Amino acid sequence: MMPVNRRRFLAMALSFPAVASAAVNSPSPSGVPDLVEAMLTRAHVPRHSNELWVLIDDQESTLSVFRGNALLERFAPISLGRAGAKTQRVRGDSVTPLGEFRINRFNYESQWRTFMAIDYPTPAHARMALESGVYSQTDYEDYFEYYRRYGHPSQNTALGGAIGIHGLGGADPDIHGRYNWTQGCVAVTNEQIDRLAELVGVGTRVVIR
Repeated sequence: MMPVNRRRFLAMALSFPAVASAAVNSPSPSGVPDLVEAMLTRAHVPRHSNELWVLIDDQESTLSVFRGNALLERFAPISLGRAGAKTQRVRGDSVTPLGEFRINRFNYESQWRTFMAIDYPTPAHARMALESGVYSQTDYEDYFEYYRRYGHPSQNTALGGAIGIHGLGGADPDIHGRYNWTQGCVAVTNEQIDRLAELVGVGTRVVIR
């Protein structure tokens, strides 16, 4: 279990306060502000000149590692979820979530060679789920209570979880080169995930756009 970064968590909690339950009783998805899309307009800007961060581009089918604005590595093509990439996903829909994340765990014994988990769903995803009616007010409050207690979001809500970057393991490289085939994760080749694991670590910022 990772320790809670209390300063970061408090900032998230203040940025996405609970709203009245009436918003849940009268959902209007078409009128819900896309908080994630708004965040993505500035997510590609490095936090500082020496920041190591990852940019995953759905349209270009690339994963790029930067140090500040300097490109260190670029992997292509990559594979995303079978149902594409969107700012909001729900459990089981095979969508890759767009947004700004942090790597929060490594699993070197994954069936996909190495699995780098990201902290999806973020507070922005949770807030959008509340305002669109996917989360109830109780779900929303439970989300923050779980995050406060454990230092990462629950992976067992209506928004799903277990999203990350991984290799192929024993998957077919030919399929990987031609189709988006994952259940919502970002996949690269085994050689590429090995290289990526040398570059990034827990806490590395990951932008999926």
